[in-house]
Amino acid sequence: CKWLTKYDTFKEEYNVGKIIFLLFYVFFLYLHFFYNFIYNFSMLFKKITMSLVGIVLCGVSVGFLKLGAFGVDPFQALMTGLNKLFPISFGTLYLIANAVFLLFSLFFNRKLIGIATIISMFLLGYVAQFTHDSLLTIFPSASIWIRVSSLIFGLLLICLSVSLYSTSGLGVSTYDAIAITMADKWKLTKFQYCRIITDVICVILGVVIFLLAKGTFAEVPTFAGIGTIITAFCTGPLIEFFNVKVSRPLLGEKVCESVESPKA
Repeated sequence: CKWLTKYDTFKEEYNVGKIIFLLFYVFFLYLHFFYNFIYNFSMLFKKITMSLVGIVLCGVSVGFLKLGAFGVDPFQALMTGLNKLFPISFGTLYLIANAVFLLFSLFFNRKLIGIATIISMFLLGYVAQFTHDSLLTIFPSASIWIRVSSLIFGLLLICLSVSLYSTSGLGVSTYDAIAITMADKWKLTKFQYCRIITDVICVILGVVIFLLAKGTFAEVPTFAGIGTIITAFCTGPLIEFFNVKVSRPLLGEKVCESVESPKA
């Protein structure tokens, strides 16, 4: 009987210990889940913030490049031609054009569409329009030094902005998606060459549409000029510099490699 009593006591203590162990196990599982939830939420919030700031800065940079009147990036060159043909609000025209380009991604590579894609569609054009209008109010007749300064500042800002929203990994612009699809999905050639092809087509279309809309040849260099060439061919190393020094550290990534131009 004593042996049975001791056995029952041991059994009860064993069951209690097992329950306590299970409670601790569940508690630590909950802590692990909660930590992962907070971490993932904070990372998502950080990425969305980076995308939003990057897109806003991109719109601001377009405003400065337009004030400089030495040329804008290839896609904005196309938009300038379209804006000459359809003289509506630039922000509204930008939204319509991106909605058309979005159809391309929906049909051919919808995985490239993300939060940043949608934000860019609805926000960038209006920010660019507001920035340009504000700058024209401040500098109604900008001197050559103001124009050169605007070009340099706009180029630096557009590189930083591209670095921020592209590093966030929440989608690409509808225009960027075309070259990425040509290179990664259709395997036409390397991305850098696909991007050159789309950029050249954009600039040519922009100039042709602008002239057909009764624009003058003298106005062409103001949106398809030296600034366009620089943004199309020379901004890669600077974007990578901002990737290493700003964007990746913001996401908590350790960067040990030296800065160099991206390889396709």
